[in-house]
Amino acid sequence: MQTKRPARFFALRAGGSFLKSRLSAGALALAAGVGLTLPPHPAAAVGPDYRTHLAGVTPFADPRQRVSTARPPWSAIGRVQTELGSRCTGFLISPVLVETAAHCLWLAHPQRFIQPGSVHFLRAYSGDSFTAHARVVRFIVPPDYSPNRETQSAGLDHATLVLDHPVARPDEVFHITTTPEDIKPGMAAILGGYEQNMPDVITADLHCHMTGLTQDGTGNLLLSHDCAGTHGSSGAPLLYQNASGWHVLGVQVLANTAHAGGKAVPLLALPNAVPAQAGTQ
Repeated sequence: MQTKRPARFFALRAGGSFLKSRLSAGALALAAGVGLTLPPHPAAAVGPDYRTHLAGVTPFADPRQRVSTARPPWSAIGRVQTELGSRCTGFLISPVLVETAAHCLWLAHPQRFIQPGSVHFLRAYSGDSFTAHARVVRFIVPPDYSPNRETQSAGLDHATLVLDHPVARPDEVFHITTTPEDIKPGMAAILGGYEQNMPDVITADLHCHMTGLTQDGTGNLLLSHDCAGTHGSSGAPLLYQNASGWHVLGVQVLANTAHAGGKAVPLLALPNAVPAQAGTQ
């Protein structure tokens, strides 16, 4: 049985067992083009009343805006979607490696990770177009991460996807160099992904901040921020920019229930990970 997540936060996966929304008509057409088999999509709710019920977004004060996938940093981000209909956000850290949230790959029934070959990455996906498509051949999850114990292991909610072919040049991906020691409360941050109410484009909060460091129930580090981001933004990079370029602070995994903000996993603070059972088959 799936355990409940902490009352203050929601996991951010869209589709599947975490959220019963489905892909839009445009996404279904795209899926047909790349050989995916996805469930039908009901009419999506829109408008201010819908926005007030989005976890991770302050009611009546939604700062998110659509951004173009044609230029950095958004060109290194893509949609992670499965043939069962669930979807999240992911980002490239090498031409063949994508980072996302581990809970995006979990099947509540029958309590296991999805088969890698059922996972696809659509780089710079926007509406009816994308820069590149690849299938996942293997993924790596920290061994102590448990989707059924989110309060205890949220700081390990991270997965590395190995693609079946390169989808970018080395100079088009994020290079992970930021450590938790580099992150200070109040520093500027940016968060954007394929979110519940606009799943076919990237929407982003371009003017938010880090608020501090915290831990899950077993002491794994998490980064707190006040960036607006809701279901579907799981796996998105929490970013900042300086004179040397774009930097990844962490991987978005949790959203506050009543106001903007959430938690991200710092990549360089993770223990050595080993392949999850499903990722090695």
